[in-house]
Amino acid sequence: MSYWKDNVLPKIKKVFEKNGPKKAAAAEACEAFDVAKYSKEFDEKKTELQPKVVEIYEAAAAEIKTLVKEPKVAGLKKHSAGVQKFLDELVKIEFPGSKAVSEASSKFGPSYVSGPIIFVLEKASTFVVTEDKKEEEAATAAAVETTGTVAEEVKEKDIVVEAGDEKKEEAAPATVAAPAPEANTEAAPATETAKVEEVPAVVATEPPKAA
Repeated sequence: MSYWKDNVLPKIKKVFEKNGPKKAAAAEACEAFDVAKYSKEFDEKKTELQPKVVEIYEAAAAEIKTLVKEPKVAGLKKHSAGVQKFLDELVKIEFPGSKAVSEASSKFGPSYVSGPIIFVLEKASTFVVTEDKKEEEAATAAAVETTGTVAEEVKEKDIVVEAGDEKKEEAAPATVAAPAPEANTEAAPATETAKVEEVPAVVATEPPKAA
């Protein structure tokens, strides 16, 4: 708080004073913005504010969502209409500091009261970051669960396939080996030997004696 008043505000005010009464008035509005008061209110109403802020954030344009997460002066100036609309929505839910900031922004322009606006956006972003973290955790958990489910399904399929194979093996008739042909131990019928015609033996006769 002391750093804000002693260092930031004097510089802002000095710059604004050089550029006319409007900017000087905006600097005074920044100085009047009670950071400590609104911080305390914010802490007291956190539980009540969270769902409402998230709802407003979800309905905002993409560039405003970016600014809420990472508020920058250049972005406030570039998207001033969207910033004003977002602040007006915060006023409706009585977001701490939003009314004073919205009025100053509407009167002087977002870029002239960037300090208080950034304070409000940073406070609002605490709910958004928390919500994003929850979504990331939920997505991670879902991914892990999906992976586990797929792995379990694959495992179950493998078990079913194995069981099916086992059943097929049990159901398949046993293959009976054909008996080997017995060796023909019976002697093959002897081939009839050709009958040899007995040739009568030639009896040698003595030659007749001379008379």
